[in-house]
Amino acid sequence: MSDAPFELDLSLQIGKYDIQKQLGKGATGTVYLATDTFSGKEVALKVIEPEVFSDPQFGTVHRTAFLNEASLAGKLKHPHIVAILDAVVTDDSGHIAMELVTGGDLSQHATPETLLPVADVLQIIFKCCGALDYAFREGIVHRDIKPANIMIANGTDVKIADFGAALLRKTQTVQTAVMGSPFYMSPEQMEDNPLTHHSDMYCLGVALYELLTGQKPFTADTLKGLVQKVLNEPPAPPSTLRQTLPKAIDAVVLRALAKKPEQRYATWADFALQLSNAVKLVLPPDAIPDSEKYIALKSVEMLSGLSDAELWELASAGAWSRFDGKKSVIRENDPGQSFFFLAQGQVKVTKQGRLLNMLDKKEFFGEMAYIRGGELPRHATVESMVQLLLAEFQPEALAGMSVGAQLQLTRALVRNLVDRLELANTRLGK
Repeated sequence: MSDAPFELDLSLQIGKYDIQKQLGKGATGTVYLATDTFSGKEVALKVIEPEVFSDPQFGTVHRTAFLNEASLAGKLKHPHIVAILDAVVTDDSGHIAMELVTGGDLSQHATPETLLPVADVLQIIFKCCGALDYAFREGIVHRDIKPANIMIANGTDVKIADFGAALLRKTQTVQTAVMGSPFYMSPEQMEDNPLTHHSDMYCLGVALYELLTGQKPFTADTLKGLVQKVLNEPPAPPSTLRQTLPKAIDAVVLRALAKKPEQRYATWADFALQLSNAVKLVLPPDAIPDSEKYIALKSVEMLSGLSDAELWELASAGAWSRFDGKKSVIRENDPGQSFFFLAQGQVKVTKQGRLLNMLDKKEFFGEMAYIRGGELPRHATVESMVQLLLAEFQPEALAGMSVGAQLQLTRALVRNLVDRLELANTRLGK
């Protein structure tokens, strides 16, 4: 009998998926690049080997984890979560088809020699906050957040993966401290106490610490020693490990790593806001990070009907800029088809020299040209009174958004335009 290692025949088809090549191999299974023979779409196919489920010691645990992840197929729809497209589980094996993310995971940037820029790390963790908030609202605590489970899609756009350890709060799933990675476990997870979003917040805090410093907050030679440190010792401030890190960021990180859940941020939104504020410490004043765009749109009441995913679509569709004061943004009778969002500042709206309106932050303007369609003359002049944070939305960029997002946005713009026309008519009639 040959001692050569077994290699998968790459002409193999698993279910409806044609295997192309191996992407990675773990303790319980292998991930392949595969093609869905029905749709022609490339996917990442996680395949569990039969011996994993039949293992007398850990087979039950691995089956539970696999079933957890399989149960989420088609349910988690968020731009910063890897989509689970399809799952098949049999008595002795199984496979899960997932969205293909090609940039690798963040573990490649978790050593002192490979660290990302601080601003990029803060933006990445900001996006993870939104994803984990969404998951928690769907009844899920991930329980295994770590750099290796955060995939890089493009730049600072990331997607959280591997929900195998997830606690599905809407089911009768039994919690067990076996699920998760010891270096990233929260104190309450180590003590097998009930878990809420605060446990994932701690895990994400550990990942943030590691991505900023290249070191884990706690290490030990034994599991017992690690548990003792996690439960009892304070972590070193990150700025003591990375000299260029602003000391103000220490407080943001260390609060997420507080020993007791109630000492951490009350909500994911609170954590995300502090991360967004911290970004301003490490970026030039004229930079416009994704977190600032998202927070500006999230605060607009007329956009409350848009989901988290749709708000990210809208943020990405805009051309964002800092705009100086005392300048015309649009001029009456000039052709145009875009509309604008005023994230910060104040503008004056006039028609034939007469004041129609003063608009403050969180307002849209120029919607009529977009709603009517085509390159048409503007009906009014809009001038900046102070420096603005402005987003311009062109029809071709918006056409790339999902149909649902476009519908919600158009409804909001029409309502906003009707309200503004009523106000303008009242003023012109005086």
